[in-house]
Amino acid sequence: MKYVMFMADDEEIRSGIISGETIEETENIFDNEGEIIKTGNTFELRSVILLCPTYPTKALCVGLNYKDHIEEMKLVTPTSPVIFMKPSTAALDPEGEIIRPEMSSRVDYEAELAVVIKKECRNVSEAEAKDYILGYTCANDVTARDLQDKNGQWTVCKGFDTFMPLGPYISDEVDPTNLKIESRLNGKVMQKSNTKNLLFTCDYLVSYLSKVMTLLPGDVILTGTPSGIHGMEAGDVIEIEIEGLGILRNTVI
Repeated sequence: MKYVMFMADDEEIRSGIISGETIEETENIFDNEGEIIKTGNTFELRSVILLCPTYPTKALCVGLNYKDHIEEMKLVTPTSPVIFMKPSTAALDPEGEIIRPEMSSRVDYEAELAVVIKKECRNVSEAEAKDYILGYTCANDVTARDLQDKNGQWTVCKGFDTFMPLGPYISDEVDPTNLKIESRLNGKVMQKSNTKNLLFTCDYLVSYLSKVMTLLPGDVILTGTPSGIHGMEAGDVIEIEIEGLGILRNTVI
């Protein structure tokens, strides 16, 4: 299924499931049992505004998870996941505007596959991880690159408002171990890889992180970016496309 959050003419935030050119409204997407309840209401997909498909309590992000990006950054290949966090306020709707902060002179895109948690997850094994995953979506781990080395940690450079576009939908219909991933800046291909090149798989990351902290319904794990990062300027349009997960498109202001 393809899960969305959306706004209709009444401007009420709703959740639903895409069925062809229609959205079937649901009472929820996330609860502790992972149950999806349909309301019986339907909306034409073309008539609604798609919103960020999840509003996570936290976003757990993996750095240096593609070999080519590690080489690009001239860093050592990690033996365990490099983890940092983005605040919930970094989340941005598909088609939303990425705001360049005044304190940064270089803001980069990073195309990433995001894992979305379905139900409360704590101390699960790698084999059990799939039971706790609702699905996957496109993410852009926007980064104030010039602040990354300056601060010595990544909270500031990764944590600005609008620095985590997500969407356009969450799907459980894809194989996360073999998906084409691409970014385009003003139509030009900048990143092109495949999730089969991930050092640490989605199931491994869910298990690993669940042994550190409780993952809650709607939380996301951003799995890292391939090589090809580059700065963005005001007026630029950045697109993240992942096979089977649609196109996440945002404008920089």
